[in-house]
Amino acid sequence: QAQLVESGGGLVQPGGSLRLSCAASGIFFYVYRMAWYHQAPGRQRELVASINDGGNTVYADSVKGRFTISRDNGKNTVYLQMNSLKPEDTAVYYCNAHHLIGGTDVWGQGTQVTVSS
Repeated sequence: QAQLVESGGGLVQPGGSLRLSCAASGIFFYVYRMAWYHQAPGRQRELVASINDGGNTVYADSVKGRFTISRDNGKNTVYLQMNSLKPEDTAVYYCNAHHLIGGTDVWGQGTQVTVSS
C-alpha cells in the first residue's frame, strides 16, 4: 500500500529554518515526481516545489532562493529545506507523489509549519 509520511514541521521564529522529510513506501519511487504543497487556513492547496526523477526542480515564486527540494532515491525520501522563513509561510505542508505515466497521486497526512515570534 502506497504511503507517504512527513516529518520535521514545528514552530520557528521568522528568519529561522526547518527541514521537512517525506518517506515513501509501497511505491516505485523513481517513477514518481515528488512535490511539496502547502495550505494555509481559508486558502487552496498550492504547489511549493517539485522534483522529478532526474533532479529537475520547480519552485513557487514566493519561495525561490529560500527553499530547496531534494530527493534521495536510495532512501525513497524527499526533503524540503526551508530557510529565511516568513510568517506567510505558515501552513500545513503536504508531500505528494505523482506517477509520471499513470497520473495517479499519493498524499501524505501533512505537517504543520508555524512561523511566529
